Amino acid sequence: MRRSRIYCEQAIQLGQSMLLDSRNSHYLLHVLRVKENQSLVLFDGHGSDYLATINKVSRKDVSVIINEKIADVNTVCESPLHLTLAIAISKGERMDWVMQKATELGVNCIQPLITQRVDVKLNAERMAKKMDHWRGVVIGACEQSGRSVLPELNLAEPIASWAANDTSDLKLVLRAHGNKLTTIADGIIKKPNSATILIGPEGGLDENELSLTESSGFIAAGFGPRILRTETAPIVALSLLQEKWGDF
Repeated sequence: MRRSRIYCEQAIQLGQSMLLDSRNSHYLLHVLRVKENQSLVLFDGHGSDYLATINKVSRKDVSVIINEKIADVNTVCESPLHLTLAIAISKGERMDWVMQKATELGVNCIQPLITQRVDVKLNAERMAKKMDHWRGVVIGACEQSGRSVLPELNLAEPIASWAANDTSDLKLVLRAHGNKLTTIADGIIKKPNSATILIGPEGGLDENELSLTESSGFIAAGFGPRILRTETAPIVALSLLQEKWGDF
């Protein structure tokens, strides 16, 4: 039977008996309905997995014993191509879906962006709640996909202040009528170690923002005759880049 994988923010030490935090205890008790003596895997978000055994279950808490460290997990699930996804904030569940799938596809950094045509207005309190929620989405995707390194989730930032500071080897801004991404990739002689994919909101980036991305070294890329939605395009782009230079 497949062991459940749980992200643990607490310090993990071999031989230690530890009480899991409320998030993990609630999930194990009320979703997985675990019992004593069941085994599971804990990971620390930095590349290490640990085999553990549940040694005590109460009405609200779960305690485990850390039995063994699993070596070299980081090298198995992390792509040799460092991928950044910079995406304008979108409404509803679209952003959740993109973050979940991007994490499964191996993205290393997620940068939410504020652009002129973003119609999601969040004050500081609501933005903080959104960031907590998105972090939970990313953690869940790592737990499911077998990744042991959490992607970096940056605070939302205006595109103008972010674009000029991106340092990836390859920088792509997705546009409906850009050159095919596969054609661009085939024309690159030196293999990049890092790549950034930038995608605007449903209404696209405005002319000033497009000029800014061009002056910051971004190449306009597309996928052919069909126009993809803002939540579809980054998933296609990540998949193509992983196939070309990553671990697909």
